[in-house]
Amino acid sequence: MDLTVWRTFVTVCRLGSLSAAAAELHHTQSAVSRQIAGLERQLGVSLVERHARGVCPTPAGEVFRRHALATLNEADRAVRAVRDARDGAASRPLAVGATPSLAAGIVPEAIRALLERDRAVRWSLLPGLSPDLHQRVIAGDLDLAVVTDAPPGLPHDPRVERRFLGLDEMVVALPLGHPHAGRGPVHMRTLAEQTWVEDNDGSAALLRQHAARAGVSARIDLAAADLLGKLALVATGHAIALIPGVLTGALRTDVTTVSLVDAPTRGVYTITPHRDPHPTAPLLLDRLATAFAPAGPTDS
Repeated sequence: MDLTVWRTFVTVCRLGSLSAAAAELHHTQSAVSRQIAGLERQLGVSLVERHARGVCPTPAGEVFRRHALATLNEADRAVRAVRDARDGAASRPLAVGATPSLAAGIVPEAIRALLERDRAVRWSLLPGLSPDLHQRVIAGDLDLAVVTDAPPGLPHDPRVERRFLGLDEMVVALPLGHPHAGRGPVHMRTLAEQTWVEDNDGSAALLRQHAARAGVSARIDLAAADLLGKLALVATGHAIALIPGVLTGALRTDVTTVSLVDAPTRGVYTITPHRDPHPTAPLLLDRLATAFAPAGPTDS
């Protein structure tokens, strides 16, 4: 069987959408549909079922997905090994994932400390949200990911090893000149009437939970596509925002922060695959643990 079709099927299952898979694979949606239909004819069984919000694997499709994913991972590792041998590389590049706030400072610093010990290490860094990074570790795209347990939380997955690094205390990002800039800690009740901006469901859930504990509600009137957009809206005075404390040292100069009374926290973890671990991953894990030790924070 053609592994290209297998890869298409696995991508459809991961994204839950034929159109999203087509976009990621640079195919047309009709081409993706034909590949799935051809695979179903070869196997003599329905692999996906369509519903109003997209597609999902059938029970037979889920069985095939797991085996197909394992096969594709092995094939990718084989290609990488051959290319490394051809190029004379000692090992494959270390592929690291991190949530946006961690990728903005702590993780690059840990990688720098790693390179000071061994300049020969080749590496890449992929920012993303925790659920996506978890899936990429499982898929073999990442050797290590730094994630958080912010809502919806981290799954208990026997395919990965999870290591707790620390807790990150959330803070509020404010534009320069805001009445609460330079003060604090501030009680959530004093910020209840402010306009808030959020860029992902996990951070919004933390904000709503904290406000509910204070007996108020947060007015999340603005939405941003990502962390950079969120901070841009803060800097220009349109809103304030809940952000990870680990991001404080990497903020743009026109944004400041204030701490909260009884601030919400998120746990920061590393996840690595049990199978085929990268030989350099333990060294980076040690650097990350050291980075979190002094201040005791972490992120999601």
